[in-house]
This record gives sequence, structure tokens and C-alpha cells, in this order.
Amino acid sequence: MNRFERSQLLVGEKAMERLAKSTDVVVGLGAVGSYVVEGLARGGVSHLRLVDFDELKESNVNRQLYALSSTLGRKKSEVAKERVLEINPDCNVEALCLRASKDTYEQIMSGQVDGLVDAIDDVSGKIGLLSAAWHKPIANIISIMGAATRMAPNLVSVADLSMTKRCPLAKQIRKSLRKEGVERGIYCVFSTEEPRNHKMTAKPNEHPDRSPLGSMPCLPGIFGLTGAHNMIVKLMDKEDE
Repeated sequence: MNRFERSQLLVGEKAMERLAKSTDVVVGLGAVGSYVVEGLARGGVSHLRLVDFDELKESNVNRQLYALSSTLGRKKSEVAKERVLEINPDCNVEALCLRASKDTYEQIMSGQVDGLVDAIDDVSGKIGLLSAAWHKPIANIISIMGAATRMAPNLVSVADLSMTKRCPLAKQIRKSLRKEGVERGIYCVFSTEEPRNHKMTAKPNEHPDRSPLGSMPCLPGIFGLTGAHNMIVKLMDKEDE
């Protein structure tokens, strides 16, 4: 059997060919994004652009796929690329070590992009990235809300961003995107569980909204793999050009 034969047995050769021809961008390679990449790589997506500006830290170990004793201090984008190539040496992987901003959107979304997954945790960054992707336009966009402060895997849900409920972050982003003219067309992974806002006290000179939130090891992976699965399905189902 080849690497993806078990998938092909389920979905068929044509679907796997569509995946292999697709280019997918993942922005944010942390607790959620690392599992998004894992699902896409093992799913057979053969063109990946991986974007993150940050380095791996010891505090990442409890929930981030790339955080190991041997990788601490390294760039997440570089470690992510290495892991993808271990999964599929034939994958065309771009590792971009940069922050998503209005100055970098063009580079992040350059060329033909079939799908974009937003897995960043900065609210203003999410809003700007999603607006830019929607207006480009990119056909398949998935935004993943915060998995921190949640404990219930059975309450992870998927819906158009306009139809989300009981997720404060999704509500905030939805309201801001409406001002940008974005109403529908962004898929969202979110939880209907009430957040458990056990936030650590911000350190001196640290913005209170960026202070750490409690997070368990499994929920981010569930969010990320849910996003990856839904993107894979969308890419398989796209019409041939």
C-alpha cells in the first residue's frame, strides 16, 4: 500500500487527486494549528504553506504537537515543515516565519490558494486575515476559535461563522467582519461550552488580554483535527477546473 491508500479506499482516486493538486495555507502553528497541519499532511494535501512567527517554548509542551525537549527554542514553521516531510516527502512545503498582518497578507496568500485555515489566537489578527482571505477571494476558509478554557470535547461544533452560538470570540469576530462586508462564507470550528475563564494574572508590562489562559492537552487537538477534516472534505469535493 502507498501512504494514502487507506484514504483512497474510502473516498476514491478522484478525490485523492483533488487533494494532491490543492494548495492549502495554515496560519498559526500552535496548539490548534499544529494538529491542523498534521491532519492535512496525513490526508494527502501535497502543497502546504505554513505560517508562524514564533518559537517553541517549554510552556507549549502540554498541548502543542511540535513542542518537544529537542525542539524548544526552534521556529515553529521550520519544525512543522520537517514533520510534514517526514509524513510525506513528496509534499511541497513552504515555511514562512512571519506574523500575519496587512503587510504580509499578500505574501501569505500569493498565487493560487484553494484553502486557508486560520489558527491564530490574536483577535485583531484573525479579523484582518479572514477579511483579506474572504475578499481575495479564497474559496475555502476555515477559522478555528479558542480551545483554551474548555473541557468538553462533545461540545465542539462546526458551522458558518454567521451561525455560531455561545462562543464569545466568534461573536466578536462576526460583528467586526460585518463591518468589512463579510456576512457568510467562513466556516468556523467552535465550542458551545461556557468558557472557564481561569486567566493567569498578567505579568508587568504584559497586556491583560494576552495573559495566558488555561488549556488542556486534548481539546486543541480536537479543534485542529476537526478543522483539518472539514478542509479535506471541502477540497475533495471541489469541482475540477
